[in-house]
Amino acid sequence: MKTQPYLSVIIPCWNEQKNIENGVLDEVYQYLARQPFAWEVIIVNDGSTDQSKSLIEKFIQDKQDFKLYDIPHAGKPAAVWAGIQQARGDIVLFTDMDQSTPIGEWNQLRPWYEQGFSVVIGSRGIAREGSDLIRKMGSFVFLTLRQFFLLRTIRDTQCGFKSCRREAALEVFPHLQYFKQEGQPTGWKVSAYDVELLFLFERAGYRIKEVVVKWRNRDQSDTKRQQGGLAQYIHESIEMAKEIYRVKRNQLKGLYKQI
Repeated sequence: MKTQPYLSVIIPCWNEQKNIENGVLDEVYQYLARQPFAWEVIIVNDGSTDQSKSLIEKFIQDKQDFKLYDIPHAGKPAAVWAGIQQARGDIVLFTDMDQSTPIGEWNQLRPWYEQGFSVVIGSRGIAREGSDLIRKMGSFVFLTLRQFFLLRTIRDTQCGFKSCRREAALEVFPHLQYFKQEGQPTGWKVSAYDVELLFLFERAGYRIKEVVVKWRNRDQSDTKRQQGGLAQYIHESIEMAKEIYRVKRNQLKGLYKQI
């Protein structure tokens, strides 16, 4: 009989060929293989159009604790949710394929579960290696705006290194308004769905702990890299501001009363 995993690591994947070629999956494997607890890695291929799927299949062919699931392209929240539904661990950890926050930072998050927290998230802190001055300034503006309306005690909602108890994820994720929008996403869309997710965790009464983790921009993917300059960054910032407004509006309209 297979051991019940303590930790389920969920990695969404959309056109991550270059990151995979950089050996990020081996980094994940080497770390987890040294741990004293049972674990599993669930990679969710979100309709990649490059060689990501074949590279993943080759890597995991001799690793029974790695699993690959395919979904039609539906965006990062859908990929994470698909992974949650497949997970068997007591705790689920969401981490980005590029490993800008290395998997070893789980060591910083894990102890807080023994203190009674149900949601433990990574924070990139102030020094964000690999980010230019414009993005650092923009992050400060986003933080100030978001804290004025929502999640006043959380500094960094956008770090891609988050964990929670599986039962909390199963309760909260279906209530994300992301899944109720019409139409399917095309390409890579920067989303502040994390704001709504954390807001719902807080609303449901789950204790949230934010922990500073190491972060350095390592993303090498052609389709997601932030290469559009100032104009693209302004566009992304506007989209995030809209997301904050949408969550606050939904709250005032009573759309979250069911949780």
